[in-house]
Amino acid sequence: MNFYKSLEEIILTSNPYEKIDRFKKFYEKYKNGKVEFEKGFTPTVFEKPSFSDYCTIVSPKDVPKRGKFDTKEGRAILLHAIAHIEYSAIDLALDAAYRFLDMPKKFYDDWLEVADDECRHFLMIDELLKELGFKYSDFVVHSALFEAGKKSLKLIERMAVVPRYLEANGLDSNLKIVKKLSSFKDNFTQKIINALDIILYEEIFHVKKGDFWFRWACEKEGIKDYKKAYFDVVEKIYPGTLHSKPFINIEARKSAGFSCDEINMLSRKIIC
Repeated sequence: MNFYKSLEEIILTSNPYEKIDRFKKFYEKYKNGKVEFEKGFTPTVFEKPSFSDYCTIVSPKDVPKRGKFDTKEGRAILLHAIAHIEYSAIDLALDAAYRFLDMPKKFYDDWLEVADDECRHFLMIDELLKELGFKYSDFVVHSALFEAGKKSLKLIERMAVVPRYLEANGLDSNLKIVKKLSSFKDNFTQKIINALDIILYEEIFHVKKGDFWFRWACEKEGIKDYKKAYFDVVEKIYPGTLHSKPFINIEARKSAGFSCDEINMLSRKIIC
């Protein structure tokens, strides 16, 4: 089985359940040494997200707002949004392994492991969505995470933008959502909280992998000030958004590799 071509086919698979099934079969062969890296492969820059044939895509401002956790539909909207993040994260993790050629084996091990986690996260949230009588694709979605991948086609950009910026932001929002949900005492809410706790714990390691490979990329490019490089890359791709962090999960970010200097710079005040 070829490595890059197989990943390309998996990434292009629109149906999430078929995508996950195909990835699981590929991943088992990869772990057993039955996958070969092709020589001279050229990765594709995908023009549209794989879920474009499965979900209705709208502008981020037209996606249903999360926050009404006291209604069945409000909880479904929350779970659907999380499921979509996890689906998008599967593709982004696979794309990291697919796009960046001739990397150390640990790089491919890391991002395929992340993809495996994201598959499990998606299925876990999807089951909760089904308990409410909804399914993935019942609500409109945006393609912001896919666009983030298109904007970060260099290794140093991808590691800064996806794990260290977007996923790290998820560490903040996860804790914020859990705190809001904690006021509800029903069993189903507790199931959501338990799922979010698992996701938070595992996402810390995803961000930490990104931190490792971001620093590795900086070293390869002769960049000594990785903090400045991080802020420069994110500012270029997401102008004016980096320092707008009213809520930061300090302990999770520290565990994931962020320094107190970075956390304080993000919050624009001394909090760490």
